[in-house]
Amino acid sequence: MEQPKIGVHEKLPLVQMIPLGFQHLFAMFGATILVPLLVNGSTGMMVIPPGVALLTAGAGTLLFLAITQFKVPAYLGSSFAFIAPLIAVASQFGPGHALGGAVAVGILYALIALIIRQVGVDWLDRALPPVVIGSVIVVIGLGLAGTGVDMAGLSGDVVSLANVDVRISLFTLAVAIAASVWFKGFLAVIPILIGVVSGYLFALLQGAVDLTPVKEAAWFALPVGNKVAFSWPAIATILPVGLVTIAEHLGDVLVLSRVVDRDFYREPGLHRTILGDGLATLLAGFLGGPPNTTYGENIGVMAITGVYSVWVIATAAIMAVLLSFMQKFGALIQTIPEPVMGGICIMLFGVIASSGIRTLVESGIDFGDKRNLIIASVILVLGIGGARLQLGAFALEGMALAAVVGILLNLVLPGLINSNNATTKLSSADSNSV
Repeated sequence: MEQPKIGVHEKLPLVQMIPLGFQHLFAMFGATILVPLLVNGSTGMMVIPPGVALLTAGAGTLLFLAITQFKVPAYLGSSFAFIAPLIAVASQFGPGHALGGAVAVGILYALIALIIRQVGVDWLDRALPPVVIGSVIVVIGLGLAGTGVDMAGLSGDVVSLANVDVRISLFTLAVAIAASVWFKGFLAVIPILIGVVSGYLFALLQGAVDLTPVKEAAWFALPVGNKVAFSWPAIATILPVGLVTIAEHLGDVLVLSRVVDRDFYREPGLHRTILGDGLATLLAGFLGGPPNTTYGENIGVMAITGVYSVWVIATAAIMAVLLSFMQKFGALIQTIPEPVMGGICIMLFGVIASSGIRTLVESGIDFGDKRNLIIASVILVLGIGGARLQLGAFALEGMALAAVVGILLNLVLPGLINSNNATTKLSSADSNSV
């Protein structure tokens, strides 16, 4: 039986809109909250309060819908691509400078949107072919692998099941894998959330959760993030990642166009979708949240349900904003033990890396061609190896350095540019999808 379709502009009764909105809220929730938890846990400081991330995801989605004239049913949430640079900048310069980098990314998006409106997207195809994009996505995942293993308690001289952290992380990982592989329908869209909830309950049974912060938190309060600060070295570390997430945006909009059977590249136009994404990220930075990106998880929900209404997306965004004001809920999130997040990260970071490999494979990249081999090899070694290059007041390291060098190599090395169109081969490049 064919799945019934609810059109992009179709409004439903409120009694239907609320549960449909909750589906999208659950789909984005795990990944959106996971980003600040990972950044905060890795730096040992409150860089991004989870409640603020929820607020900026909802507000950013509403802003995106307005800029795209309520024609594109996309949900925006925290971007995994920025985890490593946010950790690096926050650790070296402080949380405010990490947020300043996010604001700079939003401005970059706006500039690129302006260029696309004037000259089209052919120049992006040349600068960001699949060999560059796929390799950088692999770096995003594997560059964070050590962090995930450490959080799971699986590093060090002695690792044993007698350690409660190890038991919690492995249980969480097992549940997330089972949910991803065997669950069907809507549950298959939220394996991360299922893993986190199950791991948290298991940690409670193990006596590894302190609920004191929940008891002390107010029921309702305004979510407040850190103040923005700007420095060129911090911006230079974060800004190059914006080029990678633009490629991710192109892929998501293309997949969404295919699911909904509309050409969003033309109407309302790619310049509007990129501008909406960029201004949502700029808003998030000023409010103290992480950079935003379009979410493949929510596209998956639409593909499963056949409900494409922008009003359902708007309902989910409003719910996210309202939920961010519930401080006890935010405090509950912060009580999630580090091993729970570590268990999730083992799978999640691997999936991100695997999606990069999938991009390379599905794009037909020929590694018998020395040009492709060299570009990918340099990106992987610089990114995973944690290379750092000081250029006066600027410093590029890790993934950001790898992305810049990969783009430059692609532009200067002799030979034909890979004919595979980057804007049509990125459906698997969403680093937030599982």
